Amino acid sequence: MKISILTLFPQMFQGPFSQSIIKQAVAKQAATINFINIRDFGIGRHRVVDDTPYGGGIGMVMRVDVLKSALDATRDHNLKPQEEKVILMTADGKTYNQRIAESYTKVKHLIIICGHYEGVDERMRTFVDEEISLGDFVLTGGEIPAMLIVDSVIRLIPGVLKPGVTSAESFSHKKDGSYLLEYPLYTKPQSFVGMDVPDILLSGNHKKIDEWREAQTLKRTGTRRPDLIKDQNR
Repeated sequence: MKISILTLFPQMFQGPFSQSIIKQAVAKQAATINFINIRDFGIGRHRVVDDTPYGGGIGMVMRVDVLKSALDATRDHNLKPQEEKVILMTADGKTYNQRIAESYTKVKHLIIICGHYEGVDERMRTFVDEEISLGDFVLTGGEIPAMLIVDSVIRLIPGVLKPGVTSAESFSHKKDGSYLLEYPLYTKPQSFVGMDVPDILLSGNHKKIDEWREAQTLKRTGTRRPDLIKDQNR
């Protein structure tokens, strides 16, 4: 899988992407990650990438002509339209979740555009496939959200993690279309400050353990994230 990130600050990704699972995925050639510096497509001698908003207001807006040039240079014209997806990180986009992460693993080229400053020119939205937000809050730019998306997608690519890892965790437990939370986990010591590991997990009865875990998954999801069950058909 190829991932291209359009950003004004490619250096922000050096630390997170040089560690752990992302580093391993790149080493295994399961994924390639390219950084496209939007500034390289800026206007004039000073490589201008933004300007004041029409109608007045505080802050600067990223120019559509600059972003479109960067996007055009990043696209892989050897791919079919359905094999490439362009997403724009924006506070008013669709809220990201596991379903979306899974869908991104189906494409050959994922392009992520990181907004910055006050935002991007509205016309840029017509050139992307999806607009994505991580939640109801505002960040300085789209770089940190892009890091989270890349991490969540890369770990789902077959061969990156050990078989079965991504099918036994929160949001991989599916029941009637719902993405459920993971059951409680325990390890040594067996007893700690008066809190004991549930007897069922020590029984060796794997059928009963599976039944207990399924019940705990439903209970935990219903208590902590009932919206996941209510929105199962969304």
